Amino acid sequence: MSLAQFNYQAYDVSGKIQRGHISADSEREVVKLLKNRQLIPVKISPASQSEKRVRTGKKIRPRDLLDFTTGLRTLVDARVPLDKALRLLEGITESSAMRELVVTMRRDVKEGKSLAEAMETRPDVFSRMYINIVRAGEEGGILHQLLPDLAEFLETSANNRQAIVSAMVYPIVLLVTGVISVFLLLVFVIPQFAIMFQDAGTDVPASAAFLLALSEGVQQYGYLFVLMIAGLVFWWRWQDRQAATKLRKDAFLLRTPLLGQLLLYRDCAVFARTLGALLGAGIPLIRALRVAREVVSNTELVRLLARVEEDVRGGAGLGVSLEKAGVFPTLLHQLVAVGEESGRTGSILLKTAETFDQSVKNQMASLVSALQPGLILLLGIAVGGITITMLSAVFSMNAVQF
Repeated sequence: MSLAQFNYQAYDVSGKIQRGHISADSEREVVKLLKNRQLIPVKISPASQSEKRVRTGKKIRPRDLLDFTTGLRTLVDARVPLDKALRLLEGITESSAMRELVVTMRRDVKEGKSLAEAMETRPDVFSRMYINIVRAGEEGGILHQLLPDLAEFLETSANNRQAIVSAMVYPIVLLVTGVISVFLLLVFVIPQFAIMFQDAGTDVPASAAFLLALSEGVQQYGYLFVLMIAGLVFWWRWQDRQAATKLRKDAFLLRTPLLGQLLLYRDCAVFARTLGALLGAGIPLIRALRVAREVVSNTELVRLLARVEEDVRGGAGLGVSLEKAGVFPTLLHQLVAVGEESGRTGSILLKTAETFDQSVKNQMASLVSALQPGLILLLGIAVGGITITMLSAVFSMNAVQF
């Protein structure tokens, strides 16, 4: 769930009009954030698409954000003033897009904004979790204690994402290679056998006749297959444009064998790590739950976590509320219940996230280990079957002639 951007005009304590932009869920939250800054709002309006594009600017990679966080952690831990720390980061940051963002944040900080307020202008770079942890560190004077955990969080997330991508590279390459190989055989090799059979004037075996017909169909109507694949991809992505269809799609994915459990554990790891980091930063549970569910990608889980938040707001325990949802792993709500009893919910959630991360890695390793030989076997059967079928037909044709 992404944040909206708003333009505002407000009076400060000296009676001067202040103009700017802010990111929030709604206009009501904008009013609340402005009042926290001791500003009296007089006009609030959604930002236009052109303004959003100007503010978004160049693309900032997750690695750039991690490098920025690591550098900021080092400088803040050395008790370097924030303004000077940003100036130093401006000079050592390699990414031009990140450097422009640091310049903007440094200007905002010099104008009197907090670092968290400066980060709110770029919700495409800084997540709600990131901003809330920075705000908690600034308000409590413990930013130097929270930034190491935040940097570790970003690094762990990046490593997990890279591990999943790396694990899927070889199977995808193998699958694409197999499809291209079969396509080339059907389009360029099989037609040569058709010419040979026509010149010989002999009957063609049924298996070879099927391949010849398939080859002719691919040559004449192969573009329809490509269009069908493109249509399916478009339809699948179109499901994300409307909330109702995306909710049904995500619920279906959770019910999918093997893949559903993998997606569930991945989102549970993200949720547990985010919630644990927020609680460890001293952010209240209700507010932490609201932020943590926004980093979950599956909308069905977001809907269930909204119910969990309502139950907790009504006085129920977090562990009991998670169990009531009926979808989350037993390990999650049991360990959360133990953490609530011992007063260590934050640290236990972080440990639980590590457990889920390891489970996802193990499942991915098992899936890839089974997928690789399966694809190789399928490719061998397809290519070998085509080759053997056509050669057998040629040999039988020669036997008839003799």
